[in-house]
Amino acid sequence: MKTLRETIGWAKENKIAVGHFNISTLDQLSGIFQAARALTAPVIIGVSEGERDFIGIHQSVALIRSLREQYDYPIFLNADHTYSVERCKEAVDAGFDSVIFDGAKLSMEENIKATRAVVEYARASGRDMLVEGELGYIGSSSEVRDALPAGAALAEGELTTVADAQRFVAETGIDLFSPAIGSVHGMLRSMPDPDLNIGRLAEIAAAVKTPLVLHGASGLRDENVAEAIRSGISLVHISTELRVAWRNAVKLSLQQQEDEVAPYKILRPAVTEVEKVAEKKLALFNAKV
Repeated sequence: MKTLRETIGWAKENKIAVGHFNISTLDQLSGIFQAARALTAPVIIGVSEGERDFIGIHQSVALIRSLREQYDYPIFLNADHTYSVERCKEAVDAGFDSVIFDGAKLSMEENIKATRAVVEYARASGRDMLVEGELGYIGSSSEVRDALPAGAALAEGELTTVADAQRFVAETGIDLFSPAIGSVHGMLRSMPDPDLNIGRLAEIAAAVKTPLVLHGASGLRDENVAEAIRSGISLVHISTELRVAWRNAVKLSLQQQEDEVAPYKILRPAVTEVEKVAEKKLALFNAKV
């Protein structure tokens, strides 16, 4: 079985992308894993600080490790959007496969210093753990919005520049890099999110050898995501669309089974709907675009 580093390298070489999906419940994990196995696609499960506090840090590791070992399957665990060096160290010590230090709101100098500290700690662990860094603020929560998040880098002059990308990658030593190229966390309620700046993405991809990550892909047009993968994205994050599918399925299930009290019966439709979304996304990411 390929390691996570090998898996992302393989995706980069083949101009496809690995899917990253966030969970906070076991039924969400079941739906995503079933979708991945149906397509024989590698998959990364993400748990943010809040999600891993809810599930349990060591319990998150045990869940993913058990699936990987039982099925001999390339499923990996990422400590998503981690805002302090200490919490990144916690993920390293717990046995996560990767961790993201999110210093997007910090100055360049502060972001570099903190991200480099995480990289050094991960290297010292003796495990081949990947560290991702982010440059450029794109919002901070998975919400269905009526307007784009305030302060998100959307205008061309606000996006990550090639020079900044090169400096950030070189001075931090990160394994994965997430630049601001026009995406936002969450999704708009009544229309697709604005398209990514593919030109800026292509420029960064040509200048930086580190695999590139797209956050905030929920709500983007499929064609725009496919173009981003063709232009250099090797890892795509989806959260809000899964959460919406899960919530709608649970709401409908409760309405249709008013007297049901067994959680596993109530949640079965949620597994199915999450699986549908994940399978559609994985098929898109793994297409020969």
